[in-house]
Amino acid sequence: MTKKPEDRSPNEKASKEDAATGYHLGSVDTLISVEDVVREVEKMSSDVSKDDVAALAHNDPFLRIDNLKAGYGKMEILHDFNLQVGRGQSLCLIGPNGAGKSTILHSIYGFTNIFSGDITIDNEGNKQNITSLSPNEKLKKAGIAYILQDKSVFPGMTVEENLWMGGFLMDKPDDAKEAAEKVLAKYNRLAARRNNPAGILSGGERRLLEISRALIMEPDILLVDEPSIGLEPRFIDMVFEILDDLQNAEGKTIIMVEQNAKKGLEFADVGYVLVSGELAMVGSGEELLQDPEVGRLFLGG
Repeated sequence: MTKKPEDRSPNEKASKEDAATGYHLGSVDTLISVEDVVREVEKMSSDVSKDDVAALAHNDPFLRIDNLKAGYGKMEILHDFNLQVGRGQSLCLIGPNGAGKSTILHSIYGFTNIFSGDITIDNEGNKQNITSLSPNEKLKKAGIAYILQDKSVFPGMTVEENLWMGGFLMDKPDDAKEAAEKVLAKYNRLAARRNNPAGILSGGERRLLEISRALIMEPDILLVDEPSIGLEPRFIDMVFEILDDLQNAEGKTIIMVEQNAKKGLEFADVGYVLVSGELAMVGSGEELLQDPEVGRLFLGG
């Protein structure tokens, strides 16, 4: 007969069977707090230079961040932060809670206060400083789309109407409808539900709708915040297959934040480890996956 947890002795409670879940995936024998993770990452932090960042973008960045200081209100979250990603590359940001990962996406898209530094796009030699552009300008003029975390669909609207909303900055409503038809032709799963309220979709279907809605304006850069959040494993695989197709078949540049560090690094060309608003480590996704300290702190072993 299996004992209930409350009936077990202290030694039994600490047994392998009841090992605490790791920071992201896998199983470990000792629970590690976010504060401990921060301290451990700070210990293993290396001096990441701009040359290191540039090399991972093959010294040909499409989107570039230089010496960025940014945050909310008067609070500075990012401290002299640097980032470079090449056209058609994918970059995954990992790190403990509060490291500044989502703040990077928010800063690129125009949701933070930027105290100093620059965000630029180099489109085949045509450099554009986008630091002070509004979110609408980032989408329409710079080709940057932000895919929010889960629950950003309009549940009372149909799938088709949600897609039309993705083209709210287009000059003519018919242009948005035409773009929506192209997306529906690509994703049969959504086409079959085009007249259904978005609120009845499964978690995976809602995530597909959120991604698809961001494609209506035909962006070059996708900022993806927690693509796997709240999804069952089969839907997580589906979402990453869609992102892989967007990168490798359509040439989209993808910058993502992903708490499922293993899945994110398996997907991404480049990985950054953040702590306290600064870069602690950089490398290819494969290099970071193979790093034992990254594995211990973020991959559950």
